[in-house]
Amino acid sequence: MNKQLFTLWLICLMPFTLLAQQQDVPTPQWRPVYHFTPPKNWTNDPNGLIYLNGVYHLYYQHNPYENKWGHMSWGHATSKDLLNWKHLPVAIPEIETKDTTTWIFSGCAVLDKNNTSGFGSKDKAPLVAIYTADQPKQQKESQFVAYSNDGGLTFTNYAGNPVVDIHKKDFRDPSVIWMEEQQQWVMTVAVPQEHRLQFYGSKDLKKWDLLSEFGDQGDTRKIWECPSLTPLYVDGDPAKKKWLIMISSGNPDAATGMQYFTGDFDGKTFKNDNPAEHQQFVDYGRTFYAAIPYNNLPDGRQTMLGWLMPFETPTYPWRGQMSIARDLLLKSTPAGVQLYQQPAAVLNASLDKLPASKKLVKQGFEIDSKETPISKGGQFNSNANWIDVTFVPGTGEDFGVKLGQDPVAKVETVVGYNTARNELYIANEKGLVMDKLTVKPAEGKIRLQVLFDKSSVEVFVNGGERVLTTLIFPGEKATGCALFAKNGKVMVEALRVWDLAR
Repeated sequence: MNKQLFTLWLICLMPFTLLAQQQDVPTPQWRPVYHFTPPKNWTNDPNGLIYLNGVYHLYYQHNPYENKWGHMSWGHATSKDLLNWKHLPVAIPEIETKDTTTWIFSGCAVLDKNNTSGFGSKDKAPLVAIYTADQPKQQKESQFVAYSNDGGLTFTNYAGNPVVDIHKKDFRDPSVIWMEEQQQWVMTVAVPQEHRLQFYGSKDLKKWDLLSEFGDQGDTRKIWECPSLTPLYVDGDPAKKKWLIMISSGNPDAATGMQYFTGDFDGKTFKNDNPAEHQQFVDYGRTFYAAIPYNNLPDGRQTMLGWLMPFETPTYPWRGQMSIARDLLLKSTPAGVQLYQQPAAVLNASLDKLPASKKLVKQGFEIDSKETPISKGGQFNSNANWIDVTFVPGTGEDFGVKLGQDPVAKVETVVGYNTARNELYIANEKGLVMDKLTVKPAEGKIRLQVLFDKSSVEVFVNGGERVLTTLIFPGEKATGCALFAKNGKVMVEALRVWDLAR
């Protein structure tokens, strides 16, 4: 997230922010259980996502000193299952010299298997980070390289930095992949204010040549940043290869969000599948941002993490969290090739290991205007539930899931579906719709995967055809959860619930 966007966003939050700074009251009731957060202080964009020797590395934008944006450095954590994280020391700290402050903005990490850079040795491939060096005193952003020979714990900045510099104030967020056929590295980097991406090629990660540009297409209402370029097989067919570009910009309502393009890339130029004015969005909420895929995953898997932007009540002593890991798929639809997302398949192993007391499975039952509780008898009332429910619409006008219920205070958050409008919506405790999207039943059914984790809600609809992510902040006693139908009856074909509380 860049300084300009952050400043505008902060102005809207000033009353909440000032209150939090004055009180600094711990908020454990909102600390996610199965979404990543740092132990303390600010976090935003995920960076340098890479899989090494069975371990997922997460680097992230981090302020090591305060619970607010600033002193940008790369924090570091690792995981073997994408649910439980080991916190490690800052990997790339900000650089302070007599004349220059360099903040370590967003970027990527690659495993240089053939040591093309010369940063490694004959028997050990270096890990190379490519990131944006933001130098506020010079009002300049350029791309730097750093390398690690200790498994990514520490990095040494390349003496020849910057490796790409077009002498602009806003020029950031490099994403690098290796293209085997062309035997070269390809960097995708954003020129935000101009709604433009640039593609660069390199044989050694140090000398980069401009290949082409892509831009001024799709949604241009907000700046473009945090791009990625990813190869995917449509419908899993190796004969139908397409390239996915994701860019952090806006959502359908022109709030913060992400959009995507599908097309062909020949190692130099990207050709959009759709007309320039066509718009497609990654997530339909206001809080999913800066997502990038992991590098070096086995079996051609493509899995991403995003930042869930903390747009409301501040948390303490940390601020900011990551999304659940999401598998990326491209599928053929009547509207053309579209992006589908699912909670990463690797997470299923962790769900399977949960004891029976933390699992609920029911099939083939009807619900009506009398709510059907999920939380009952001290179970599934942790606000850390993973709910997978398939509805068969009937006479009910609305149906869905209620979260964060407090029967005494009479508050709740509703994840609902309206049959007349074909609309999925999330309404807050005041009944106000915060986010919504249009989606029709698939084969006569609506499947909702609702991942509620203390203060975040990610909703995957119809196997990831659409995704809506938001943040909620229920009271400490608001831990109820139920299925509901309104003005009629609805059949629940299948319900599975996992309680991930620890």
